[in-house]
Amino acid sequence: MRGITKRFPGVIANDDVSFEVGVGEVHALLGENGAGKTTLMNVLTGLYRPDAGEIEIGGRRVELHSPRDAIEAGIGMVHQHFRLVDTLTVADNLALGSRRGPFVLRRRAAAREVELLGEALQMPVDPDAKVWQLSVGEQQRVEIMKAVRSGSRVLVLDEPTAVLTPQEAQALFATLRVMAAEGHSVIVITHKLHEVIAVADRVTVLRGGHSIGTVTTAEATTRSLAAMMVGRDVELGMRRERAGPIGEVVLRAEGLSAAGDRGVEALRNVSLLVNAGEVLGIAGVAGNGQRELAEAVTGLRPLTSGRISVAGRSFRDGDPRSAIRAGIAHIPEDRLHTGVAPSLSVASNTALKAYRAQPLSTGPFLRLRRIAARARELIDRYDVKTPGPDTPARRLSGGNLQKVVLAREFSGEPKVLVAAGPTRGLDVGAIETVHAYLRSAAADGVAVLLLSEDLDEVLTLSDRIAVMYEGAIVGEVDAADATVEELGLLMAGVQSEAVGEHA
Repeated sequence: MRGITKRFPGVIANDDVSFEVGVGEVHALLGENGAGKTTLMNVLTGLYRPDAGEIEIGGRRVELHSPRDAIEAGIGMVHQHFRLVDTLTVADNLALGSRRGPFVLRRRAAAREVELLGEALQMPVDPDAKVWQLSVGEQQRVEIMKAVRSGSRVLVLDEPTAVLTPQEAQALFATLRVMAAEGHSVIVITHKLHEVIAVADRVTVLRGGHSIGTVTTAEATTRSLAAMMVGRDVELGMRRERAGPIGEVVLRAEGLSAAGDRGVEALRNVSLLVNAGEVLGIAGVAGNGQRELAEAVTGLRPLTSGRISVAGRSFRDGDPRSAIRAGIAHIPEDRLHTGVAPSLSVASNTALKAYRAQPLSTGPFLRLRRIAARARELIDRYDVKTPGPDTPARRLSGGNLQKVVLAREFSGEPKVLVAAGPTRGLDVGAIETVHAYLRSAAADGVAVLLLSEDLDEVLTLSDRIAVMYEGAIVGEVDAADATVEELGLLMAGVQSEAVGEHA
C-alpha cells in the first residue's frame, strides 16, 4: 500500500500512509483509537476506496472495488466478532464460504478437508461439531480455516486474542507462525504490546492518520512502541503498590445466583469480599458471568438467591437506586449505551446521579446554572476534551466519554466502585489515565471490584484475583503470586491444587 489517503467529511482518516507486508511475515499494526488502523484495513479489504494511493499484491497493482474483489485478490480477514452460523457444523460453515463452483454439500469430503486443514495449520477442530458447541478459540480456528480455504494469501486478524485465554492465544501464535512459514502474509491489529513482541516480525505504528514508522520487534520494546503510539513516554504494566493498609470488609456478596438474558442461570452461588482500599480483580473469558455479576452488584439485575451488603447494610437487589444510596458506583462495560445518555449534554450526564438533591435541584426544579458550573469543574479536574458542558456526550471520543463516567461516579464519594472492562476499546494513553484513577480510588479507601477480560490489566491493578468460569468462581489467588499460566488454566475451567479457595 503506497500513499493511501482516505478522507471523510471534516476528517482525514489516512494521510499519505504507506504499509507493506512481506511473504512469510507476521506484521503488527498498532495505533491509538482514531489513528487510522481500521480505515487502512478497510481499504485493503475492499470496503473503502482510497482517495489517493495504490495497492499492490504480489508486485501487481490491483483495484479493489468491493470485498469480493479483495477475496479474489487473495486477501482475507478474521473479524473480532466471528461470522459463523452457530447451528451448523464446522464442515458446513467451511462449505458455505466456498467460492468453488456451484454449491453442492458433500459432507464427507467437507469433513475430510477440515481435518486436513487442521493438520496443516496445527489447529485441529472437530468437523462434525456444531459451532455453538465450540469454545471461542475453536471458533476462531474455523474463521482462519475459512479464509485459508478461500485462497487468502494475505490474512488480516482484528484483535485476535481479545476473547482468548492465554493458552489459546499461545496456540493462535503458533498457528500464525506456521502460516507465515508456508508463505502466507499475516497482519495482526492489536493493542496488546507484549503480544506484538511475541508474534510479529515487524510493527507499523499509526498516529493521527499518519504512519509514524516501521520497526522490527527485535529492536523494539513495549515501552518504545507505546511511546511511538502516543508521542510520549508511558508507564505500562507496573503492578500497583498498595498505598496504605487494607481496611475492613466493605462489599460482601453471599451465594449470588441470577438468570442471564436468555433465562438460563448465569451466576451460580458466587461469594466474595472486597475490603476498603483493596482491588479485587475478576478474570475470565467473555461470557462466563462477569457482566451478570457486575449488574447484580450494582442493582441492574435481580438475584434468584443470595444477598449483597455494603459496610454491613443490605440493600434491595434489582434496584439501581438502592445500590446508589448504599454507596456503589459503577463503570459499565458499555460506556456509550449504559454509562451515559448519548443524546444528553456532558453537563446532564455528570448530574444523572445527583440531580434529585441539593445543590443541583430545589424540590422539583433543576438548578441548571449549578449543574453547568459543576460540570465545568469536573471537566477541568478530569481533563475531559470537549468544546463545553453543553456538548452531546455522543460526540466525545471513547477516552473522554470514560472520563465523564469516572467524573460522575467519583464525585458521589462512593464506598464501592464496580469497574467492568474500564479500558475496553481505549488507546494506550487513555488506559494509563483510567488506571491512575482506579489506583487513586483504592488509595482513598474505596473497595474496587474490577472485572476485565484483559489479564494484563487484572494483574497490574489487583491485590487479589478471583477467576470466573461458567458463572462460578473457580479459584482465588494473591495477585503478587499469580502467574499467567495458572490463571489461564482457571479461565479454561481447569482447577489447580495451588489455587486457594475463594472467600
